Amino acid sequence: MPFFRRLALAFLALSFSAAAAAQEPLRVDVAEGHLDPLPIAIPDFTGVDVETRATGADITRVIAANLSGTALFVQIDPAAYIERIEDIDLRPRFQDWRIIGATALLVGRVTVQSDGRLLVAFRLWDARLDEQLLGLQLITTPENWRRVAHRVSDAVYQRLTGERGYFDTRIVYVAEGRDADGTPTRRLAIMDQDGANPSFLTDRSYMALLPNFSPSAQQVTYVSYIEGSATTYLYDLETGRQEALFSSGGRSAVRVESGGQSLSARFSPDGDRLAVSIAGRSGGHDIHMFDLRTRTLHRLTSHPADDVEPSFSPDGRQIVFTSSRGGATQLYVMPSGGGGEAQRISFGEGRYTSPVWSPRGDLIAFVKQLRGRFMLGVVRADGSGEERILFESYFVDTPAWSPNGRVLLFTRGEMAAQGMRSEIWSIDLTGHNLRRAPTGGPASDPAWSPLID
Repeated sequence: MPFFRRLALAFLALSFSAAAAAQEPLRVDVAEGHLDPLPIAIPDFTGVDVETRATGADITRVIAANLSGTALFVQIDPAAYIERIEDIDLRPRFQDWRIIGATALLVGRVTVQSDGRLLVAFRLWDARLDEQLLGLQLITTPENWRRVAHRVSDAVYQRLTGERGYFDTRIVYVAEGRDADGTPTRRLAIMDQDGANPSFLTDRSYMALLPNFSPSAQQVTYVSYIEGSATTYLYDLETGRQEALFSSGGRSAVRVESGGQSLSARFSPDGDRLAVSIAGRSGGHDIHMFDLRTRTLHRLTSHPADDVEPSFSPDGRQIVFTSSRGGATQLYVMPSGGGGEAQRISFGEGRYTSPVWSPRGDLIAFVKQLRGRFMLGVVRADGSGEERILFESYFVDTPAWSPNGRVLLFTRGEMAAQGMRSEIWSIDLTGHNLRRAPTGGPASDPAWSPLID
């Protein structure tokens, strides 16, 4: 069974006869620095019995949390609702919703079909213009009600912002802890983007670090020291199978120089290749390209300095990486096929690390260390303009983009009684809406999946 249970769903349009409004359609302004969230009312989705009403309430709760968590929307307090929605196929009394300040109104219904599957229908209304903005229905199995809630959230988000949502996704991360004897542990864990359904992927017998998702969201790369040296592993989320892709002595993997190590593997947008940093015994990391189909390794850089942390552009044509070839570690971009000169794109003070290309293609996120502080920032992919710092703290590392390029996850470390405590936080591209991810304990190295099919 696939790790990500596929929704047997259909997006079917729900039409409603209404005159087209002449005014500007409702749209959330997601421009940089905009801080006025759109007021939205979300009554509990209706049902015909206790069970469907309970499921409807659960779906509503998840949708409200998703939208409110973006800081682009604010939910109107249900206690203020005047009209009670009983039939979503009847036009709402819009004046009742405007009185309480609602600009948008989301209503829905949950029914059970004869085959036991859930049918979830919903309508999104512009309460200012008395106009339906969206009407869809989804069909799935009862246990997938949370995914339905995320899919509804994505549809509403996209209709009101013009951007794709990021709610029907998962996050892989490193759960940090200690054994009974105090030995640090680092285990791969996975959860829904809102913290639901957490589980461990690896055990305490070895450390797992730096996970990255494949474009299909069914595979993860990570780094471990199972064989003594840092080695890149591939984890299949459907089967649980793990394999070392590179080895300094084993037979099943592509061999690298004895005593060497491989780090920071990231998938190409088509999922067929990995960009990975590999070093030999004498040091000197270089960027390599690994073909997952032919299991062949091709070196892209050959420089005395360390070239590490590669990340593909969304079109797969370029790679950003960090290098100390200019002295202090800086960001460089080169063609993904090699053969072209690397172009430096960062020029500020400090040490630049952890570059990740935005899914939109326009920006590259990075971490900068300067005067004992760590900063999370973004810079244009061509190096033009000024870099923009989004957050500064005692320690920052491993940024990861949401699938729509709107939000960044990152590792944040603060001093605690037993040393530094790491947590995963998120921040909007505008530098607002700083939030802690609900990992349930110390955590680091987040990786954000694409939208799940």
